[in-house]
Amino acid sequence: MILEGKNLRKTYGFDDNKVDAIKNLSIDIEEGTFVAIVGRSGSGKSTLLHVLGGLVEPNAGEVFLEGQSLYNMNDDTLTRLRRRRMGFVFQFFNLISTQNVLENIVLPIHLDNEQVDNDYIEEVIQLLGLEDKKYAFIHELSGGQQQRVAIARALASKPAIIFADEPTGNLDAKSSQEVVDLLKIAQRKYHETVIMVTHDELIASIADRIITIEDGQIVQDTRKVVK
Repeated sequence: MILEGKNLRKTYGFDDNKVDAIKNLSIDIEEGTFVAIVGRSGSGKSTLLHVLGGLVEPNAGEVFLEGQSLYNMNDDTLTRLRRRRMGFVFQFFNLISTQNVLENIVLPIHLDNEQVDNDYIEEVIQLLGLEDKKYAFIHELSGGQQQRVAIARALASKPAIIFADEPTGNLDAKSSQEVVDLLKIAQRKYHETVIMVTHDELIASIADRIITIEDGQIVQDTRKVVK
């Protein structure tokens, strides 16, 4: 297993305002799989993704990435691990408007003071159809193109796993399909593990495995039969 969550619990608020977003939930993710986490708004699916990605510390339980316990690390070590071994794609892109496309893509590598693999970055840019936009600024791109840049940035450091939180939530139907198709291509080409949260069952259907969350717990876990 590349990723394991054991007995996870996450609570927000106190007393009468207390909300149990995740309730004693355990999950295992196999390397190289595309997993969709689905559920209604407020079901806990995004909280689960953020806990698994080291972005939100659980109140109880533990997460292991490649055998390393995320929440036994100090903040600096966990931040470095996220930059090096995890890629993130969010609904609102989280790109830097003062930088061009290429600068946004290689930003995680520069933050780590690492050497950019220019051949690999060029391959990713071509894979995502951004070769003509390398030096464009973010405001010059459509929403679909911005999300392509976010995917390229997530792939830039050759991560072990990509976390995508409602990556199509801000896009039209055509761009949404293109984005999930590109995530699927990245999974196959680079043997990436992808975990995607979505409320759209059609978008989720591209995944190898669909996990349904209700009220902070897994109520269904469906794997496609490989023929």
